[in-house]
Formats: sequence, structure tokens, C-alpha cells
Amino acid sequence: MTERINIGVAGAGVFGGHHCGKIAGREDAALSGVYDIDHDRALLQARKHNVPAEKNFADLLERADAVIIAAPAIAHYELALEALRAGRHVFVEKPVALSVEEADELITLSTTRGLILQVGHQERYVAEAAGLFARKRAPVKIDCVRHTAATGRCEDVSVVLDLMIHDIDLIRKLTGAEIESVSASGENHAAEAELLLDNGSTVSLAASRRAGTPERRMTLVYDDGIIEFDFVNRKAANTTPSPLHACFDGEDAPLPFSDPLAFGTEIFVTAIREGKTPSVTGADGRQALQWALSIEEAAGIGGSCDQQYKTPERRRA
Repeated sequence: MTERINIGVAGAGVFGGHHCGKIAGREDAALSGVYDIDHDRALLQARKHNVPAEKNFADLLERADAVIIAAPAIAHYELALEALRAGRHVFVEKPVALSVEEADELITLSTTRGLILQVGHQERYVAEAAGLFARKRAPVKIDCVRHTAATGRCEDVSVVLDLMIHDIDLIRKLTGAEIESVSASGENHAAEAELLLDNGSTVSLAASRRAGTPERRMTLVYDDGIIEFDFVNRKAANTTPSPLHACFDGEDAPLPFSDPLAFGTEIFVTAIREGKTPSVTGADGRQALQWALSIEEAAGIGGSCDQQYKTPERRRA
């Protein structure tokens, strides 16, 4: 593929606006249109980038080779399914869907039709660039905290599917293990979980979107040292023998650190152009979703958290 790839964006909220900007700024891809159930919101982004604001998702697909789905999570499955059925490559923000069965359907459809299905677990890029996945051993203990203030965004799902799922994806990649047991507590906006993995690793997870003070950190305890990340203050510490390539600031910071969203866009475009498997696949999204749902079940939370997202119209974008 030598021509510019036409990519449409479904969802014109904050994150959808970021995606529009990343696509519009590329030379090998073009923003072909914007769709949102709130047409006025779609118009704002469309006018900013001089592209059409579509009133129907099907019209967005007509103009596109691929789509980025940045709509509320409750609409991810339906929009991705329609796009894949239309033969379009899909980049869907996390979670990939709201059930394992839905995720499986998307994975099967993308595989049988030879289409890219990429999931927006962008924290994966930071960890990989830092060299975490190059270690030949798994952490014996992992402690993750992800606290933010209320923003009103992404509240159609629980904090587990909104925030904690980022750490879940990293833990799965770091350990290659499965859950042996899980205990969890909380409510839709704040939850904690303790996991025992089948490789013997223990995991502590805490997430809140009602916190007074923002906190995002990950501590990885190995048998040969400790690696700590403080993402709010953009710092890292390492006592293991393995080098840690954590470069958060400065002009020399690699794209995964300086702009992981742009890096994810680059991976998506390259995957389409060269027929490569993206670094975060539909299967990766499914595995993270499965763990998240297990934690929700253990905590007795989950489901749609806001009545506004339960109307048929809101299920579209």
C-alpha cells in the first residue's frame, strides 16, 4: 500500500479529538471524517481538521480504509463489529468490548477477513521502551496504584475497566501468568484487588477516579532487585542488574514516552501498510478484559454506571 490510508474517527470527545489530531498530522495517513452521536461535537472536530462530520457511522465507513473507535466503552463492540463486517481495519480504545464473548467475535472476524484489530492499551509502549519486557524473569510481587480526580469521562463502565485495566494488561505481559485466585472490593469509582498468579507472583491493584491527589505508580519486586515507576512525577528507580531505559523528558525522549498515543497511531498505520501484527492485538485486549471482569465479579461491581449510556442512541457513539 503506497497511497495515504484514509482513517475515520468514531467518537469526538476528548480522546477522539486527540486521535483526530494524531491522524491529521501524519503524511502517510489522512483523517477522512469524524462521527459522533452528538453531531455538534463531531462538527467541532471536523471543522478543525477540514473533514466531513458524518451523521451516520456507515457514512464514515464509506470514506475510510480504517477506523479509530474512541466512543464510550459500551459502544466499542457494536461499532467495531460493523466496521470489521464492512472490511475496515479497526483501532478500538480499551476495553475491546464488555464481554469475553463479544471480544471473541471481533477477534474471529478480524482474523478470518485478514483485518487489523488493535486495542488502545498504550501504557504497553512505555513499558516496552523502558526495557521491562526484555527481562527474562517475572516479578515476584507487583504493586499498582492508579488514582485520578473525577473528570466525568469513561463513566459508562467501572473504574476496573476504565483505569485498572491498564495495569492488568502490563501485568499479563510482564508475567505471562494466569490468575489462580482473586479477592477484590470497592464500588464503581474506586476498587482494590489482590491476585495470586499461577506462577506464584502476588499482585496488588488499586484504582480510583474520585481521588483528591493524583497518583500513578507501579512497583515491581524481583528476586534480584526492585523497579519503581512514578508516572505522575515522571520518575523511575531501578536496583536490578538489568538496564532501565526510562526517558520521560527532554527532546531526546523516544515517542513511546513523549507521546504514546502518537506511537500507537504509528503502529496502527504501519500494521495496515505492511500487513504486520500490532503490538497490542485483539487477543491482548481480550485477556485484559477477562481479568478485569474477574475482578469486577469478585468485588460485586460492574455493569453500566450511568443511565445516560443505556439509551439506544448512546450505544452508537
